[in-house]
Order: sequence, then C-alpha cells, then structure tokens
Amino acid sequence: MATFESRIHALRIEPHPNADRLELAAIGGFRCVVGKGSFTDGDLAAYIPEGSVCPDWLIAELGLEGKLAGSKRNRVKAVKLRGALSQGLVYPVRDGRVRGRPVAEGDEVTDLLELVKYEPPIPIAMQGEVRPVHGATLHYDIENVKKYPDALQDGEPVVITEKLHGTWCCLGWHPDHGPIVTSKGMSDRGMALILNEANQKNLYVRTWRAFEAPFETARARLAGGGQAFYVLGEVFGRGVQDLHYGEPNPAFRVFDAYVGEPGRGRYLSPDEVESLGALFPLVPVLYRGPFSAAVMLEHTDGATALGGKHVREGVVVKPATERESAEFGRVILKSVSGDYLTRKGGTEFN
Repeated sequence: MATFESRIHALRIEPHPNADRLELAAIGGFRCVVGKGSFTDGDLAAYIPEGSVCPDWLIAELGLEGKLAGSKRNRVKAVKLRGALSQGLVYPVRDGRVRGRPVAEGDEVTDLLELVKYEPPIPIAMQGEVRPVHGATLHYDIENVKKYPDALQDGEPVVITEKLHGTWCCLGWHPDHGPIVTSKGMSDRGMALILNEANQKNLYVRTWRAFEAPFETARARLAGGGQAFYVLGEVFGRGVQDLHYGEPNPAFRVFDAYVGEPGRGRYLSPDEVESLGALFPLVPVLYRGPFSAAVMLEHTDGATALGGKHVREGVVVKPATERESAEFGRVILKSVSGDYLTRKGGTEFN
C-alpha cells in the first residue's frame, strides 16, 4: 500500500446506477456508497481509505457495527453495494469541525480519527533474522491513480505492466553493506535479512540464492564502479498469497531496478528494465503507447496474463521517460481491479 492517511475533501455526489436510495460520494477517483441525501455537493468529509482499522466509537457513530471486515469487524475493505464499488468510508465534517477540532479541506485527520493501517500477520516463510542497514534500502510506494487522477497526461508515452499479487522483494548490493535482501516492510525500516544458515528457508533469501548470479551480471553491467544497485520484483506462487498464477513453487518476476545511493540515484527507464529480461523473468507488459484513462481501465480488469485463471490485480503505469511530480515524487501509479478488491478469501501479506 502507498501513503496511508485520512484527509478532508470536498465531496462530489453522483447517482448510484442501481439503487434509488443510495448515492456515490466521489473523492478524487475514489467513490464510496452513501445513503441518498446524506451529503450534498461540496460538503466536507474525511475520506477513510480501505485498509483502515477503525476505533469502536467511529464504527458506532457511522452505524457500521458488525458490517466491516476482519475478525473484529473493524477494518475497511472495498465492497460492491448493489453493483457499485465502494472503496472506503466518509466521515462528515459538522460545523467545520471533526471531534470538536476545526478542519479545512486538505487537512490530515488520521490521528484525530484514531485510524491505523491494517498490517497482516507475517507468515513463517517470510520471517527471518535481520540486520540494520540504514540508508541502504529503498522506500518504495506506488500511489493509486484514483488519488492523483491528473498526474498522467493524455497522450504521453507510457508502459503498462500487470501488477502481480505476491510479496515485494528487493535484491540489492551496497558498497558499505554488501548484499541487501529485504521485503517491503523491512526495507521501509532500514533492515535486511542476514544471509545465514538460520534464514535458508526464508522466502526472500531463497529468491536471492536462485538469482544471485544474474543479479551480479546485471550489477556489473549497469552499476560498474561499485555503485549501489537494486532489482525489485514480486515473489508469488502457491503458498505466498491466495492468487498463485498456477505456480506450484515460489516464482520471481522483476518490475523495477535502481542504481546509486537510495534517494540520490535513479530508477532505470522502462527500456532499461526490459533489457534485464535476458537475465530475469519480468512482469507482463500489457501496453506501450499514448496514455489515456480509457486505455488504462481497459487493461486494469480481466484475467491475468499469467497462468492460473486468476483475476488480474490491476496494472502499474509508468511514463516511458522517468519524471517527477511536485505532489508525490516519482510518477508511477497503480490502477487496481474492483473484482480483485472484492474477491473472497483474499490475502494481503507484505
């Protein structure tokens, strides 16, 4: 998941396509199903994103006791209500205040609403002994295009790849720390797995062992002179997540790479990442060409381009030429399938 936060937004109210007593409250590209007449255009409300764990008082105030997800019925999850995707909750601003505190459009109210991000338990195969490597790991987030619907420009050349449902894995090397093998959560905390006997069954260490030789070849080619280098990919297959793509054992596909000191180096262009295909299996490329919202949505839904007859999680869209946004940094965005979000029995391990 990308940045976790709840902010105040001015709502746009749209008709529900299949229900006379319901409406859609739109926040950017996100939509939440609400009771008809609960809000009007321009009303301020806090957007509570999916993945939020809500306090009891908030659930009671919204009249949602027993209606949310999780064993404690306190987690926000995307649902379809009368055929319309509802991707979060909205908490009304009354008289310009939330819980007695004055607020304005754009204010963050995550702590005020006592929201925390849901973190699934870590499976044994993803656990292991770690070491600190602060400053040598990447902080990698892909924001949802619904949060920044205007970030991609109509007609700009883009590459659209399939977003696979597995676990984020970084294989790297840093001149001060040697090999860097880490997961999304560990990388965010500046930690890496120790390549010792105790970790030999760890999922990420096994991936390193399987791809150490091609990694070293790629590093020599793209980061000569002792620069830090990182290859990022998804580990998936049976036993990793609920979608296994027909793989009986863990498999690895690369979607990104980075050369240089974290925060001061650069991500490889889509063409450079594609050149790694001679060394690593890559995520499926679904489209190359001019961007449009219609093209992105066309590729977001449907079946995976891999095996297993699974629903597609969604897509990742990158400009063909790397660029930065003043709002959120590197321009790389995901578009997630509604069928994926509302599937039954889904797992979300990091």
